[in-house]
Amino acid sequence: MMFDNRSSKTKLPELLCPVGSVDALKAAVAGGADAVYMGTSSFNARMHAHPFTREETEEAIRLAHVHGVKVYITLNTVVMDRELGSWLEEAEFVYRAGADGLIIADIGAASLLHQRFPDFPLHASTQMSVHHSDAGTMLKDAGFSRMVVARETSFEDLKTVCEKSPIEIECFIHGALCVSHSGQCLFSSLVGGRSGNRGECAQPCRLPYQTGRTQSYPLSLKDLSLAQHVPELLSCGLASLKIEGRMKSPDYVYTVTKIWRTLLDEKRSATPEEMDTLSSSFSRDGFTDGYFTSQVQGPSASGMLGVRTDQDKAASAQSQPFSGDLRKKPLDITFSMRKDAPLELELSLPDRTDARVHVEGPVPELARTQPLNRDQIHKQLCKFGNTPFEPARVVIDCDDGLMVPVSALNNLRRSAVSRMFDLLSPQRTAPTGPVEAVQTALSGSVSGRTAYCYNPKQITEKSRSFFDIIYLPVWKYDGECSGIALPPVIFDHETNEIQKMIERAEAKGAKHVLLANPWHLNLVKNTSLTIHADFRFNVTNRSALAFWQALGIKDVIVSPELSLPQSQSLLPFSRLIAYGRIPLMTLEKCVGKELGPCSICEKGEMSLKDRTGASFPVLREWQHRSLIFNSRITWCSDMDESLRKYHAQALHFIFSTETAHEVDRVIDAYLQHLRPSGPFRRIGSF
Repeated sequence: MMFDNRSSKTKLPELLCPVGSVDALKAAVAGGADAVYMGTSSFNARMHAHPFTREETEEAIRLAHVHGVKVYITLNTVVMDRELGSWLEEAEFVYRAGADGLIIADIGAASLLHQRFPDFPLHASTQMSVHHSDAGTMLKDAGFSRMVVARETSFEDLKTVCEKSPIEIECFIHGALCVSHSGQCLFSSLVGGRSGNRGECAQPCRLPYQTGRTQSYPLSLKDLSLAQHVPELLSCGLASLKIEGRMKSPDYVYTVTKIWRTLLDEKRSATPEEMDTLSSSFSRDGFTDGYFTSQVQGPSASGMLGVRTDQDKAASAQSQPFSGDLRKKPLDITFSMRKDAPLELELSLPDRTDARVHVEGPVPELARTQPLNRDQIHKQLCKFGNTPFEPARVVIDCDDGLMVPVSALNNLRRSAVSRMFDLLSPQRTAPTGPVEAVQTALSGSVSGRTAYCYNPKQITEKSRSFFDIIYLPVWKYDGECSGIALPPVIFDHETNEIQKMIERAEAKGAKHVLLANPWHLNLVKNTSLTIHADFRFNVTNRSALAFWQALGIKDVIVSPELSLPQSQSLLPFSRLIAYGRIPLMTLEKCVGKELGPCSICEKGEMSLKDRTGASFPVLREWQHRSLIFNSRITWCSDMDESLRKYHAQALHFIFSTETAHEVDRVIDAYLQHLRPSGPFRRIGSF
């Protein structure tokens, strides 16, 4: 059944809030959340937040469900082959525990899970880098019911995605912003060994960098807040509005949730006073709405940058604390004790006609001495202790002169409460048999050498004979090679322009296309081009590789986060980056426009120097986006033996800042198996 996002314009979208601890869960519920998202002890993209143990996860789901709040579990990291069994086991646990859905970033793991639990709602994480409406159809076919769109999506593109997508749309409305497109950041991983795709980001974007003679924070963005755009958000037909902050305090969660609850219920934007309250809860020198309003280039874009000031910290310290108390759910109690009939107890929620349970106990006896009175019965039936319930209306109907042990009343109450929990938070029954990650069959081994050249001047006569395929950015394609590379970001409003470029490239002789984003497949599927996938597909397991093979992709460049041994299961069915500066970030913003003349990044004259003196080149992408490349070049020219050992017979080269002469020197080094000199990195290292 196709989901109609347009129909949701008549109802309020879900308010989805972050939970990094049990207290944060209580804060979200108390603030008015419709749903929460949280991570378990593994495979979640915020591993430094408090990971919930299995017992805590079960209790959290029960507590949330009692209050009518849905729970989504984040299993949103990339997964390696050896981990797929553990990942599926964790997914089965939260399935059994009654979670309302899973937020997933790995298409291979998702496809295996959907085969085992086809009724489990799957949500495509923002780590899947969804920014185009075509993703909706592809994800629906893969078993997903919702996708989280990129934070960089503008209001106009958001409306288009909602109108065209056959699945639900979720978007971020408040909280921290990554300066790189999510799922396309390798900075923390390849420079510091802490992978953002594995939940361990060290946030290098928050550090200062030297640009020329100036040191500043060119990558640190203010936090997002769309609290002054509520009517526009409601007009889109979004299914869910998401607040970021699983590493934030319960006070923050409560304050932000409560204000957003009010704004949605009253269908209005925030007042200046409410914005001040949000800012005092947490701020990086204010908020930005630059992506939503398309104000990301030019002088106005500098207003998107921000760092945490002493004033911000002082304001947060003075913000209203969350008490930690969560109002209990009232239960109506109806009790009956009749002669020669079993005890009867009924519990019901006054605000829900479908929340009613009935239990029976033993048949009472005639009292020999002291009969049981109504006060005693009332006292025992209202002992809800640490449960999330409290008594409301109590009706006791009993005959005189009867008695039962107090333990019988307690057992009756416990049984009824347990059934109420089961009713409000039902657990699922999973298929029998052990959870196993089947070794996915692959086909079509690949070999040979390919290269991405940022500039047509890098294509030399030597490179034409050395490489089987050379790719040029489609916006620079001149017909001098056989391949085009699509940009990593193409929003809906940019589709027509890209399609015209593809048509012109075909007319000039292009035979191959390198996709930098999975959701751009529809742009080329009706062409004559042979389709290849870039490393930005984040392929780390055979199931993911098989998924893309089934959709007609000839080969995939495996994630550069994998070492040679970790890549072995994917080889020889995929390619390996054997040389080059690997792009670490794809920025919607043009760094050059903010820090110098706009031309410096286009000419390849711009770089960011970190505190260690390492220099990271910045080059212009299509539409004035920026690419930040690694300071260290990946070199494998002297690794023939290791490459053969792990069946790496298909190699990919990346040329970014190299001159034509330097390209030829690299080729000579690989032909002669020379050891590199100067700073460099090996596959899978940093």
